[in-house]
Amino acid sequence: MGKHRAREGGASDFDAATSALPDVTGDYTVDVAHTRIGVRARHAMVTTVRGAFTAFTGAAHLNAAQPSASRVSLRIDAASIDTGNADRDAHLRSADFFDVATYPEIVFTSTGVEQVEDDVYRVTGNLTIRGATQQVAVGFTLTGSALDPFGNLRVGFEGALALRRSEWELTWNAALETGGVLVSDKIQIEFDVSAIRDA
Repeated sequence: MGKHRAREGGASDFDAATSALPDVTGDYTVDVAHTRIGVRARHAMVTTVRGAFTAFTGAAHLNAAQPSASRVSLRIDAASIDTGNADRDAHLRSADFFDVATYPEIVFTSTGVEQVEDDVYRVTGNLTIRGATQQVAVGFTLTGSALDPFGNLRVGFEGALALRRSEWELTWNAALETGGVLVSDKIQIEFDVSAIRDA
């Protein structure tokens, strides 16, 4: 999208490999092998359970001169949720939560992009989960741009989205004897994205 500041400090091999490029305008495809879409939620009021979606596709058009002309789309295979516990993952795939047999995909489509700081963008869009669509806004930071050793122009972004799952009809819960509920309504989705400019 816009230009960003080069990393400060010495010119180590790492810094040289991730130096900023002057213009990242173009069409991009998300590199699934180097991207993480994480999720976390409070469990039993005392701890945080973390997981990730492992199957997804994404595309973006970045416009460095006019960030508002940029756009992003993401399709997530809801059944790919992985929290490291087979029983919990099966429950998340069931009708109590994502109901992946009926609603196999989680979809995000941007409706607007706004540059709010040198490296920070607010991406507004429609998020569809279980067939319900709500508008959300995600803050993304451009973390780097580089020409990799294979000739690919790459950009990196990090972002996070806090939401209430009840707004998408993800309402299953269980009461605790000590008060409160088993699963928090508020969850966070975390994005660590690497994207490659299309040839």
